[in-house]
Amino acid sequence: MADGSTADGGLRAVFLAQRAMLLRLFVARLGSREEAEDALHDLWLRLDQLGATPIAQPAAFLYRVASNLATDRRIAGARRDARDGAWLASQPAADDMPDPERALVARDALRVVEQAIDAMPERMGRALRLFRIEGRSQRAIADELGISVSGVEKLLQRAYRILHIRVAEVNGAVPALGMEQER
Repeated sequence: MADGSTADGGLRAVFLAQRAMLLRLFVARLGSREEAEDALHDLWLRLDQLGATPIAQPAAFLYRVASNLATDRRIAGARRDARDGAWLASQPAADDMPDPERALVARDALRVVEQAIDAMPERMGRALRLFRIEGRSQRAIADELGISVSGVEKLLQRAYRILHIRVAEVNGAVPALGMEQER
């Protein structure tokens, strides 16, 4: 620690004399001895930054700074806990993470869907991509393709049927009746 000299003869000396009381204040306000020790150290560093600034009532000043420091630490801790809690809440649970086999099956399914979309007539594949991937409205798609909203709905229905049939074929399932005519 520093030599303890200030212009008024003792802010650091008052700190050293009041250290036990300041520690109790921090423990009471922060709830943890470890946190209180850290706060006490921060207080010492703040006093070191003041240098030889004269203080009229060093004990009162010291307790005011300690009180403000404890309040700042409590607020920062609450913000940190809220931030960490929000981050943890947004993380997927271990059960939500796919195992390697499920990931492989999902990649295969995606490949099948992409191939089916690529095999669709250009306007149908474009309408499906605009609607499902880009999230455009059917009205916006109709305007872009130069057709009616009803035309977009029909394109999307046929695209969904094609996807359903293709995925069913790959999975070895029999498509529902009436679907095979859409090919």
